[in-house]
Amino acid sequence: MTGSAPASASGPAGDADAAAWGELLAAGYREIGERAMRDLPIYNDALGVEAVGFRPFNGMIVGIMVTPWFMNVAMPAGAVTPATSGATVRMRFPAGDIEFTLSEVARIGRIVSCSLFSPMFQFADMDAARATAEATLAELMLPADSEEAVRRREPATSPIDRRNFLRGALTERHA
Repeated sequence: MTGSAPASASGPAGDADAAAWGELLAAGYREIGERAMRDLPIYNDALGVEAVGFRPFNGMIVGIMVTPWFMNVAMPAGAVTPATSGATVRMRFPAGDIEFTLSEVARIGRIVSCSLFSPMFQFADMDAARATAEATLAELMLPADSEEAVRRREPATSPIDRRNFLRGALTERHA
């Protein structure tokens, strides 16, 4: 990886290294935002740039980058990716395989990212964007076959029996 990242993408990263790399990436996107994005119609002025939840994962660094124009899962590219910008690579997470795209960020170097939202107009403020980023990262780290993941995939309400519904009686009785 090029740039002055605090930890090597191929070596083990600690919590402080991961947070520092996320902040370095955020600084790069702040500069890009001021220089090139602020006047574009996809820029949400209610948002800022923030590195959310950057942490070590399998000897690498992963987190969510929130900007006024996108929200992405982001990682240093390291040695796991092809050399061509725009190429894709699949990475395994507890929740399953995720496809990332290789790109270059000025002064940071090569990163891989997976787009979550773009543009960002569905977020009224940074609190909403941050909460979504934190929830997304938690889901990404939740094993797909875990009891919690299975529970979250279940419907929030019980199904309605069509015959009883048409007769005016729901399947559940409330006391």
